Amino acid sequence: MKAWVVDQPGPIANRPLRLVDRPEPVPGPGEVRVRVEACGVCRTDLHLAEGDLAPRRPQTVPGHEVVGRVDQVGPDCTRFAVGDRVGIAWLRWTCGACRWCRTGRENLCPLARFTGWDADGGFAELAVVPEAFAYALPDALAPEKAAPLLCSGIVGYRALKRATLPPGGRLGIYGFGASAHLVAQVAIRQGAVVHVMTRSEAAQELALRLGAASAQGAADPPPEPLDAAILFAPVGTLVPPALRALDRGGVAVIAGIHLTDVPTLVYEDELFYEKELRSVTANTRADGEELLRLAAHLGIEPTTTARALTDAADTLADLAADRYEGAAVLLTDRV
Repeated sequence: MKAWVVDQPGPIANRPLRLVDRPEPVPGPGEVRVRVEACGVCRTDLHLAEGDLAPRRPQTVPGHEVVGRVDQVGPDCTRFAVGDRVGIAWLRWTCGACRWCRTGRENLCPLARFTGWDADGGFAELAVVPEAFAYALPDALAPEKAAPLLCSGIVGYRALKRATLPPGGRLGIYGFGASAHLVAQVAIRQGAVVHVMTRSEAAQELALRLGAASAQGAADPPPEPLDAAILFAPVGTLVPPALRALDRGGVAVIAGIHLTDVPTLVYEDELFYEKELRSVTANTRADGEELLRLAAHLGIEPTTTARALTDAADTLADLAADRYEGAAVLLTDRV
């Protein structure tokens, strides 16, 4: 099968991805093999390719927003049958026995494994996943539109939950890419007032089209104090302005897996009045199920750009240059 691997992690200009031929994977006990139809391109894939995330194994296939159909089932599989439409997300396996798993916080499992980092992901024609960590997807949901929901949507949704935004509250979003444009739709449809801070004029225009109350520069103050803020841009220097923008008792959430260094915080300006700074680590399967139900109920529509699987290296380079509105998605039927 055709697959892209992270050959030598480094700057995207050095082309760290390489297209290779791999033997077709065989599903083991409790695993299903998925013939990939679509795979979203996430900023985490970029962090892995450039080495911001240290590789955990050589020649790993990136991609963890995978949509496809089961074409083989391993021994002891009971959830899915050949032909079923499924999704594969970032969280791939947890131990089920530690205190975090036992209390519904499996995203914090110390032994957790992740798609496209600990095991091969969806920048390929075929992918294997433990069926317990796959998501059932309706046939009516187009692969290109379903793919971004499986990480950008799920992790963004967890960030929104962590933000504890009150009903009708004021939410600030810093950075407006794949995850942010989905979270904004969820928040707006639930009655929130959303203000977007991003350097991209195209992203500002998209935010306003989706119903944001305002859109301005990345470090600009919003037009009113915020009840919560979510930082999607992996830029530590945006943490202080996000905290300053909070009203008393506000919560700021860092949603990315990687962040550049945060400058020194001034307590009186940025943390006083019971402001809180939180992070997000992956997601639980419950988060994923909730988001998929909510997306269907609220009519969430990802903004996507389709590319061919063979264009994965160029697609990742374009993501690094912020050339996409919303999400980029690789399709295996494109040439």
